[in-house]
Amino acid sequence: MPGTETLSLDGISLLLAWTAIATYALAFVAYTVDLAQRSARTNPALEQQRTPTLVGAVDQGSPNAPALPAQARPDDIHVPPAQRPRLLWARIGTALTVLAFLFQLAGTIARGIAAERVPWANMYEFALTGTVLIVAVYLLALRRYDLRFLGAFLVGMIVLLLGGATLSFYVEVVPLMDPLKSIWLVIHVFVASLATALFALACGLSVTQLLQSRRERRASISPESAGQRGGFLRTLPSGEVLETLAYRFVIVGFMFWTFTLIAGAIWANDSWGRYWGFDTKEVWTFVIWVLYAGYIHARATRGWRGNRSAWLCIIGFAAVLFNFTVVNVYFPGLHSYSGLT
Repeated sequence: MPGTETLSLDGISLLLAWTAIATYALAFVAYTVDLAQRSARTNPALEQQRTPTLVGAVDQGSPNAPALPAQARPDDIHVPPAQRPRLLWARIGTALTVLAFLFQLAGTIARGIAAERVPWANMYEFALTGTVLIVAVYLLALRRYDLRFLGAFLVGMIVLLLGGATLSFYVEVVPLMDPLKSIWLVIHVFVASLATALFALACGLSVTQLLQSRRERRASISPESAGQRGGFLRTLPSGEVLETLAYRFVIVGFMFWTFTLIAGAIWANDSWGRYWGFDTKEVWTFVIWVLYAGYIHARATRGWRGNRSAWLCIIGFAAVLFNFTVVNVYFPGLHSYSGLT
């Protein structure tokens, strides 16, 4: 029609990104409602007042009630999807997360097609690709572990990161700078983003571990009040189980981050003629490696388990976010590819 403007491929990508952000926000609300309902469901006073309200419903306390599935124990985190509790709002949150992931993935691909290259050459594209990988790793982990209790934390973080990046870091498609015209751009940045996704899950588990350990400590001091406190935490695995799973994610992420350091050194030698030059980005990447190496070593020695190891894991991920945001924007150096003016 005359007078209408055709939406560019980059414009479609941006529209898909905003659609994904809105859908992630709805998923965050659903996951939050799920946590609230878990808290109410585990309240003994409310449990005593609950009565079947649906036609044909059977009281679980009666002899004719069907047997509860084996996954009812909170520590059974490794549960096949078919055997998990059918938590309505958690299922809605997961469905919305999958839908938002598809929107974001389509937006990321559209951005890459519009740029005729991989879509991770500036801050906006880093955020677009990095957050889509965090969600992808979370959804893949859900196939093996029942981590729906992390949905509110992870999806809420995605809304903040992706929304903030779209508002603050968005730039139109521009040609690559000469140092970025290398196969190492594909390898180095993708592996770093994948490691970040694993560290994000480990951070969420560590935060939950701190809350759970605090509840368990209070319950051990005052056992008679354990049934009235803790809310949704009583439906989650123990602090020890959460710590073990976070450690597994960190181990895999650490291997990817180690490869990131090696690949970055090779790329630096190809681009600038040296493997290491104490550039700000290089130093912070090494600092993150040291933090997670310290976490793995401290936990393996059995002296830094529990809350101390959880805090070290959280500090490590905070350093990752600092490296992505503050270092990229405010620290000049050879890695200043934010695309911001």
